[in-house]
Amino acid sequence: MSTALTHAAEVQQSAANGRISIERNHKRIRVFFAGQPIADTTRAVYLFEKGLLPVYYIPRDDVRTEFLEPVDATTRCPWKGAARYWDLVVGDRRAEQAVWGYDTPLGDSLDLSPYVAFYWNKMDAWYEEDQQVFVHARDPYVRVDVLPSSRHVEVYIGDTLVADSVRPRLLFETSLPVRYYIPRIDVRGEFFTDSDTRTSCPYKGTASYLSFTGSGNDHPVDDAAWFYPFTTAEASGIDDHVSFYPGDATRIVVDGVPLEE
Repeated sequence: MSTALTHAAEVQQSAANGRISIERNHKRIRVFFAGQPIADTTRAVYLFEKGLLPVYYIPRDDVRTEFLEPVDATTRCPWKGAARYWDLVVGDRRAEQAVWGYDTPLGDSLDLSPYVAFYWNKMDAWYEEDQQVFVHARDPYVRVDVLPSSRHVEVYIGDTLVADSVRPRLLFETSLPVRYYIPRIDVRGEFFTDSDTRTSCPYKGTASYLSFTGSGNDHPVDDAAWFYPFTTAEASGIDDHVSFYPGDATRIVVDGVPLEE
């Protein structure tokens, strides 16, 4: 058994229904809305549910309940029980049904009554310690490694060679394909223009995009490549490097072998 699986078995509390488990989160978690710290805790837990992203569950005692207004809405989960909801109201701002909790546990589930959870996108900002976290809670079992490499990486858009490097950085992220990040100096910048597109990753940071402007018979491609102007500590090393998706018009060749889509 892997170290990660052994660790999980030792530290997680799992429901008898086999669908959910919780694990102590030792980081300080803060949730902000309308300029107010709505939750501030060092006692959160991860809730893991099969097929879903992990969610931070926060002790009710560490939530500023004066900003919570109970509503009549309820939902029922077969694995966790009946959920009740609250609106989050600060001044003239309201996030409807932004907070939920389970008051009464099911017989084959876990007792989640000490905790509440927040809809991520209805909040203004989330922090682990003093680092802002984007998109969703970070899974403690996702690992990101950035390694220097001497593999020969060529990138073509159509028939146009747009990048050629023997000094890429390879990014390995749990359960995802390897991504090849090319130093900017090895990318033919004359074929690209800045895009307005931005995306965020909880493990790497906020990505900016480049569009291919076209060359000869090769048509323009929007958002053909991306890069991280600033990265998280975990992804340090891909700053000022550019990466491409294989497929469609883009072909990536590594040591003479084309990557599959």
